[in-house]
Amino acid sequence: MGRTLPSITQAFLQQQEAFARFRRALRRGDQLALDDLFSAARQHLAAAAYATHALPLETFLLAMLLEEHKEVVRLRQLVEDLQSCHEQVDRLPPAHGDEQSAQIDSGG
Repeated sequence: MGRTLPSITQAFLQQQEAFARFRRALRRGDQLALDDLFSAARQHLAAAAYATHALPLETFLLAMLLEEHKEVVRLRQLVEDLQSCHEQVDRLPPAHGDEQSAQIDSGG
């Protein structure tokens, strides 16, 4: 009889366990970051089941990378929004009470 392949969830748990000693050797903050990466990969287990051509670890790393990329894109958008808001504020005319302080600050 042939061997039954572990489910993607079982493979994920095996990979997570394989990194347990590595995790314990990390600083506490790095342990939490690694836990976050594994949590990110866990969100994509259903999709990972379709990546039968790849090694399970490759699939989990790709899922982690996907989540990190989504966060980078979100943060880039946030920075762009803040820059746009800042530029709009800079274009506003000074408030009535601010005209004198603006003149004083500029030496006038």
